[in-house]
Amino acid sequence: MLLENKVCIITGGNSGVGAATAKLFAKEGATVVITARRVDTLEAVAKEIEEAGGRVFAVPTDISKPEDPERLMETVMEKFGRIDVLINNAGILEAGLKPIDRFTDEDLDRIIETNEKGTMRCIRAASKRMQQGASIVNLASIAGQFGCGGAAYAASKAAIIGVTKHTALRFEAAGIRCNAICPGTILTPMTMKTDPASLDRDMIGAMSVHSNLRTRPCKPEDVANILCFLASDMSAAITGQIIVTDFGSTL
Repeated sequence: MLLENKVCIITGGNSGVGAATAKLFAKEGATVVITARRVDTLEAVAKEIEEAGGRVFAVPTDISKPEDPERLMETVMEKFGRIDVLINNAGILEAGLKPIDRFTDEDLDRIIETNEKGTMRCIRAASKRMQQGASIVNLASIAGQFGCGGAAYAASKAAIIGVTKHTALRFEAAGIRCNAICPGTILTPMTMKTDPASLDRDMIGAMSVHSNLRTRPCKPEDVANILCFLASDMSAAITGQIIVTDFGSTL
């Protein structure tokens, strides 16, 4: 029971990594708050957790809207009186892995609004209500660490790496930790919807030179296990760290 009596907020908790993390955290004793835009899938995950005996609270939230993260954190405080863990998992992709010479402003604006601004808004709103021993874990990507992805997406995830280090530095004295993990390819509903025909051939070629695209991908449960460790008190000495979790594809 690594997370017993902890109140844990997981954004993007309606599918993929978020859903797997919510289920694991509930098994480990946490009270899980899951958020997402799609209410039907969010409620389906909540029902599954409840039927397994877990404690869960679903709050429909769109982190791309400036007011929603603040409303989310206030709702959690009113119901539970504390926030122990924030998992910033919600994020979106652009279609086709467009490189820097072919990205669109529409993709850039949409991705930055959710992946970067949404994450920063959640940290701002949660950190004001956290106490010593709390943990924030951000989902970055190997795209942000090594550039192996579409330009807009890579930029948004590189920003998360910088924000993670900044947040750890800012709150070290307060005893609030912040770390990030950089998964490689993850088999989730979002990634599985990618149309191979839409992928930019030049970008795929560059990525194949600098990483092993044949290395096995992560499953959502692989990522959830690492998030659980970083959320728990077992990782109390770890803050400001960026951990690559890609089965060695970028070694």
